[in-house]
Amino acid sequence: MDNKLSLISGLSDFDYARCAHEALFEKFATSQKGLTDHEARERLSVYGYNEPAKKKKRAVLFEILSRFLNPLVIVLLVIAGFSLFFGEKISALLVVLMALISVLLSFVQEHRAGREAEKLSEMVRATATVYRNGRAREIPIREIVPGDIVDLFAGDMIPADLRIIFCKDLFINQASLTGESFPVEKTAGPADPKTQSPVDMTNIAFMGSSVVSGTGLGVAVKTGVATQFGELSRRLASIQIESSFDKGIRSFTWLMIRFMLILVVVIFAVNAFLRGNIVQALLFSLAVAVGLTPEMLPMLVAINLSKGALAMSKKDVIVKRLNSIQNFGAMNVLCTDKTGTLTLDRIVLEKHCDVVRQEDDEVLKLAFINSYYQTGLKNILDRAILKHEKLKIEDYAKIDEIPFDFSRKMMSVVVGSEGRHTLISKGAPEEIFKRCATYELEGETLEINQMILTDLKEECDRLSAEGFRVLAVAYRSMDISKERYTKDDEQGLVLKGYIAFLDPPKPTTKKTIEALRRLGIELKVLTGDNELVTRKICIDVGISVMGLATGDAIDKISDEELAELVEVTSVFARLSPLQKERVIRALHRNKHVVGYLGDGINDAAALKAADVGISVNNAVDIAKESADIILLKKSLIVLAEGVTEGRRTFGNILKYIKMGSSSNFGNMISMTGASLCLPFLPMLPIQILLNNFLYDLSQIAVPTDEVDDEYLLRSRPWNVGYIKKFMLFFGPISSVFDFVTFGVLLFLFNASPKLFHTGWFLESLITQTLVIYVIRTGKIPFVESRPSPFLMFSSIYIVTIGLLIPFTPLSKYFGFVQPPPLYFAALVCIVAAYLWVVQTVKSKFIDKYGYE
Repeated sequence: MDNKLSLISGLSDFDYARCAHEALFEKFATSQKGLTDHEARERLSVYGYNEPAKKKKRAVLFEILSRFLNPLVIVLLVIAGFSLFFGEKISALLVVLMALISVLLSFVQEHRAGREAEKLSEMVRATATVYRNGRAREIPIREIVPGDIVDLFAGDMIPADLRIIFCKDLFINQASLTGESFPVEKTAGPADPKTQSPVDMTNIAFMGSSVVSGTGLGVAVKTGVATQFGELSRRLASIQIESSFDKGIRSFTWLMIRFMLILVVVIFAVNAFLRGNIVQALLFSLAVAVGLTPEMLPMLVAINLSKGALAMSKKDVIVKRLNSIQNFGAMNVLCTDKTGTLTLDRIVLEKHCDVVRQEDDEVLKLAFINSYYQTGLKNILDRAILKHEKLKIEDYAKIDEIPFDFSRKMMSVVVGSEGRHTLISKGAPEEIFKRCATYELEGETLEINQMILTDLKEECDRLSAEGFRVLAVAYRSMDISKERYTKDDEQGLVLKGYIAFLDPPKPTTKKTIEALRRLGIELKVLTGDNELVTRKICIDVGISVMGLATGDAIDKISDEELAELVEVTSVFARLSPLQKERVIRALHRNKHVVGYLGDGINDAAALKAADVGISVNNAVDIAKESADIILLKKSLIVLAEGVTEGRRTFGNILKYIKMGSSSNFGNMISMTGASLCLPFLPMLPIQILLNNFLYDLSQIAVPTDEVDDEYLLRSRPWNVGYIKKFMLFFGPISSVFDFVTFGVLLFLFNASPKLFHTGWFLESLITQTLVIYVIRTGKIPFVESRPSPFLMFSSIYIVTIGLLIPFTPLSKYFGFVQPPPLYFAALVCIVAAYLWVVQTVKSKFIDKYGYE
């Protein structure tokens, strides 16, 4: 593979853009007749297939096995192995069951989302027309090799990087590569020696762009990973990005593992020293480890994210990677491409005005006649004129036309009406100005002198400065003198006015930006288009242009300087794909959670680098491959809804984490204290595992829970420090009431070891199952914030099962006995007092640290 790339690199060093056709043919050992089949086969073996780099898809089995590498799952499997080794089969079975449920459910949900996303991949045109053995032939795009002669027609995708050797009215849409709103005209001659940037070369057509109009012939100079498109795909295939969500999960996981290791070692040492039974102490400490491990975290995360993905799919949003939902909610900066994202990706005629920029219907009429009667391939601007308004022009008969050419940058038609001929020209303002002797204003025709010409150019430049693509319209009325007209007749024209075009904003853009702003999300525009057009669109949609930087400026500054620049700049124009990625990384260094919205080849690197990449269904394949979320409709309205859904999803994940970590931590403190004071184990290993298993089952309903509206109003990045504070704050409260329970059992009921185990099992299960109602909201439970019906059902169901187990035949397998009736009265008082104290402390905690 390296040898093939080095050969391609050797060809790439040749200046194919600035050389003559003859030198090009000689270097690539080809001719206008193309290659022979034999030559093509030889080159295919050297250069490889004309395909972008792709990540290898992992087998389903490997995907499942890779999920067992989660640290929490590894801890559970190690504990299960020890339990099995010491003959505790039921304990081992419970632990393995927890691990399998977590892994399999997580895999099923994400694999299903990935399959849905694959169905969205659009089929690109699979063949191209090339010359082989001197004849035009359709061949698969992947079989094109350097030196192939490729025929181009309107609607074709460019199948490789091509040097144009012949063309007629050839306009290429390369917005997906560069972000430019307007198609670029291509020429066949050598490129301007002053032009440095490859994408600015007018004789090169890049793989992934498309032919808007005209015809052409090109030599394939780069294929596969050597193309601009392929180089980007190769870079993407190697990029590994750890998102904000992944970092947060990892940080929390290792926090819990550190706590677990410390407490387990302490508890093992205490029990081994006091009781002398090392095996029993080890099994007990392993059970404690399971108790402290949030083993259902992967499963709860998967259920929460899957629920969020399902809710978003009903709004025409497909989530490819489930973790991106939380990133969506945590996002506080959204970077977006302009063309096709903020705009309609459709050129429309916005203005038709006289020379002082006042609306003038006569200008529109002349432009319409010109576009209507020209017989060449109508470009995107002609189509915009004709679509703007249907005018009646039956009174005008076409006499002749003077076609467009690249040197003149204009075209003219001659029409006859009322016994006279009128030559109507439209084109680049600088070319029209050269041919005008007078201008028309308010019905008067006035001479153009140097001072007037300067004023006219200033008025035209103001339109351009507002971001419009401007064409000038001029005419000349003549007596009937001939039937054939030439370029020499385009003299002595009357400047009538201007027509201005724009890729306008989507109707929903302004509303969406306002909604995102209310959600605390800052918007930044990263585009390959020029700064004038970008500024115009930003102002129109309500984006404050707080600083504007270009790609050239970014290349000249260090990463540290860029990190400062991105904080005070909202618009970045003329960016290359790698410059967009660099801006994203600068925002990451400033601790922002960054989203990126784009649909072109030039967006792929940024989509990959962002915490959450968002694209659309009709985006180019490489953009969809790089994205985490795909919008089935090219509408921005769902963005704000997606952010809200992400925050709701993360809110429910945090409920489990806060409750589980604090309750488990409190239980472990209680275990340590009880181990020091009691002559027997405070709870049997199997009872700890059963307690944890039932408690985790009750939490499966958390994803269905409601989230307070106030919680959704700002971004929620991972804050492991806050979780640690919460755990250390609320865990000891749980322990206090455990010790109260110990006192009640020992001093009021003179409890035997079995009664003690049963009594503490019930108190522990009920308190940590019901405390969810306090922790799930920053408000007063039930009064100001109601839980979901399914959460209430699951809690009541698990508590009921726990209360009934001592009264069933199962009790003997778990070492339980029936508690005296009076104990249940004490239990009600303990649970009620615990929930009241937690609610009171929660209010003080929120006052000091806020509610996450």
